[in-house]
Amino acid sequence: MELTLTQALTALFITVDVALRLAAIVVVPYNRRPASAIAWLLIIMIQPIAGWIIFGLLGNNRLSAGRRKKMAAIQELIGESTLDIDDVEPLPVSPEWLPGVVALNRTLSSMPHVGPTEAVVWGEFDSQLEAMARRIDEAERFVHVEFYLIVASERTEVFFAALERAAARGVTVRVLVDHLTSVRYPRRKETVARLEAMGAELRDMLPLRPWKGQWQRLDLRNHRKLVVIDGRVGFTGSLNLIDPSYLWRKNIRRGLQWRDTWVEFTGQPVRALGVLFWSDWWAETNELVELATETPESHGDLNASVVPSGPGFEGEINLRIFLELVHAAERRITIVSPYFVPDEAMRYAITSAALRGIEVELFASEIGDQFWTYHAQRSYYEELLRAGVKITLFAKPTVLHSKFMTFDEHVSVIGSSNIDMRSFGLNFEVSMLIEGASMVAQLQGMADGYRLQSSQLTLDAWMARPRIAQAFDSIARLTSALQ
Repeated sequence: MELTLTQALTALFITVDVALRLAAIVVVPYNRRPASAIAWLLIIMIQPIAGWIIFGLLGNNRLSAGRRKKMAAIQELIGESTLDIDDVEPLPVSPEWLPGVVALNRTLSSMPHVGPTEAVVWGEFDSQLEAMARRIDEAERFVHVEFYLIVASERTEVFFAALERAAARGVTVRVLVDHLTSVRYPRRKETVARLEAMGAELRDMLPLRPWKGQWQRLDLRNHRKLVVIDGRVGFTGSLNLIDPSYLWRKNIRRGLQWRDTWVEFTGQPVRALGVLFWSDWWAETNELVELATETPESHGDLNASVVPSGPGFEGEINLRIFLELVHAAERRITIVSPYFVPDEAMRYAITSAALRGIEVELFASEIGDQFWTYHAQRSYYEELLRAGVKITLFAKPTVLHSKFMTFDEHVSVIGSSNIDMRSFGLNFEVSMLIEGASMVAQLQGMADGYRLQSSQLTLDAWMARPRIAQAFDSIARLTSALQ
């Protein structure tokens, strides 16, 4: 019997539909977390054609073959550059479990644990920029700047003016900025023009320019934030170099202001931060710039390791280090994270710590700037509260963007990494693992200040929230697994 055109098209549609669904069952779970695989399969099963298109754009968190090869070479270069640096002996009062965490980071990243070092925590935007400007004014050889976002404006003028003065006296200024992020924000052209006019060397990280063969998953981003000056002084933390309103009209209308934590280091750890910039610069330019190899003058009562992570590093280094620290803590854990969407391992580690009697406190924002991430984070609050985790919500309209953790009295972590799967699997991040009571005291002092501007969330209040909010939380939790 001869098929009509309609029947033939229907048969073709059914065949393709079934083939796409069957292919998804084979392709999607490969080397992927079960929760993530199930979420992707759900999307594809609901609408195979659209689902496969979305999966093709966002389902692969691997770098291109060329960049993977380069990242392997970078890890080799990092290993060679730090081979002659021995891990420092633990401080006398440090916990017995810390050397194991240090060894894990050294094995995964080749980054040494060094010291002594001094560190100053800066908690206000203007003081953060002024601290960097003062150090840039001391620069004699180079200033290396790497940020997720850099925007010239009235509030960031003190930093850009310091760069101009440095360039004018012959200091080499190199700037790395995440490409896709920077083109999405206001004043991109003005910022580029300002840097080029002063003679700074500006390069985009992870550029997305398909017409030039520069392509990867759309949301693979370089989220690192660091400044290195002459290999002597370094800065890192959660800061983006942009007005605290992020200059979006909707943010200004809502009165949103981002609040960050920024740390200034001197001494030995700065060399490791410099190695990370050096490797990122080479990844984007194929140019090996100068690397401070001399031992910087060291003072202070802290030791520290750089914890690099990203798609080019095997083993999700930041996730592994954070898990080890949570499991090891014996008395107190403080977590400050604007985007807290943990994977299953981190969720169990944190709730288990609370259940075994550890005092665990999570600081987050009362208000969110990213709708789905905000609701995905809220979907974990009930479980955390029932386990005994204290949840402290910073009062709106401030977005608490700081990212740090403390463990007992002598170990802390600060950097660019959130507690979410984006930071663990998609973003290039930098964190500092710091040994020493003085840093814990500074960060706990910061947390104590946050608490004065916050409210404590209770289980009763949380369970009484509107039904519509609960629905959005549950839906958003599904989307958080799409890695």
